[in-house]
Amino acid sequence: DRGPEQIETYRLVRSMIEGGAALAVMGNHEFNAVAFKTQHPEKPGEFLRPHTDTNRDQHDAFLDQVAEDSALHDEVIAWFKKLPLYLDLEDLRVVHACWHDDSIQTLRPLLDHRQRLIDGAWVDAASKGTDAYNAAETLLKGLEIPLPIGESFFDKDQNERHHIRTRWWEQSGGTYRSNAMMDDSTRAVLPDEPVSDDILPGYRGDKPVFVGHFWLRGTPEPMSERVACVDYTVTEPAPTGKLTVYRWNGEQKVSPVRFS
Repeated sequence: DRGPEQIETYRLVRSMIEGGAALAVMGNHEFNAVAFKTQHPEKPGEFLRPHTDTNRDQHDAFLDQVAEDSALHDEVIAWFKKLPLYLDLEDLRVVHACWHDDSIQTLRPLLDHRQRLIDGAWVDAASKGTDAYNAAETLLKGLEIPLPIGESFFDKDQNERHHIRTRWWEQSGGTYRSNAMMDDSTRAVLPDEPVSDDILPGYRGDKPVFVGHFWLRGTPEPMSERVACVDYTVTEPAPTGKLTVYRWNGEQKVSPVRFS
């Protein structure tokens, strides 16, 4: 949904995967693209992702480049559906935004042997309020947790919010304020109360995890000793935006020197 060469990017990545030179996972934009294109089987004329003005505005760049409802559009969506939600390889893991064991367990009955959503699972996974939807949102966008009862904040559009997106990779619980992913001025109004481990378990696996999604800035560095993000806002002009890679060489603890 961003950039001037989305179709070229699709063709490059697909050719690399089909040539055995790469693996890839689904991101939230690919998930949304499938849901936007897929008609709801039980609601004629409606789609799994509603065609609201807001949703269409977010998706317009892709729709323009692919030519909405064209044969190419159908081709790209069919390929997006073949992307796994995560990779759990022998020595490392890859997921778009958050490795969360409970969400993975929730989704497993809806996945095939390659961690791809089966055709009949898309309605459940794309319907707000279902366990599958919440689990997919966590893997593809990050872990949200509820604030304590009575606590809330207002986002940049002045909508009152009762949940925060978290620094899910932190192994020490921290507080609601320290774990919230938002600007400092908004974070300052959050409660400085500890978050319990059952709400924010952190990542305690023994394999490194590689993610994207988070639009980080500054010098690339590990999120924690086993979690690395390679999204450093590449669509923004240099020097802010960076095309970032982590060159993994078998190490179990990620290192800042492996970024480039």
